[in-house]
Amino acid sequence: MKRPKDIQIIGNEIAILWENGEEDFFPMEFLREFSPSAENIGEMDIFGNISGGSGPRKHPGVKVVGWDQMGNYALRFAFSDGHSTGLFSYDYLEKLREAQKRWSP
Repeated sequence: MKRPKDIQIIGNEIAILWENGEEDFFPMEFLREFSPSAENIGEMDIFGNISGGSGPRKHPGVKVVGWDQMGNYALRFAFSDGHSTGLFSYDYLEKLREAQKRWSP
């Protein structure tokens, strides 16, 4: 599994330099829209049923105001609208790389 070597804010994007030398640039609004939080994707019960979740929606003007590394597997971004509950696993960030190609603000 690749891990971040460096994370920086560059303009309205989060730049991630991975240990293997690859780089990703994620628009902040995109990260907020696709936050893997229960607010966005719902919560699964013990039977596999998902309840809640509004799905991805636009958050114009939202910025990343900070982040924390969660162990050796995820990042938790804090957004200017107060949202900070989504854990972005490194695998999920890799999947977002592809989703970003089809995204429009």
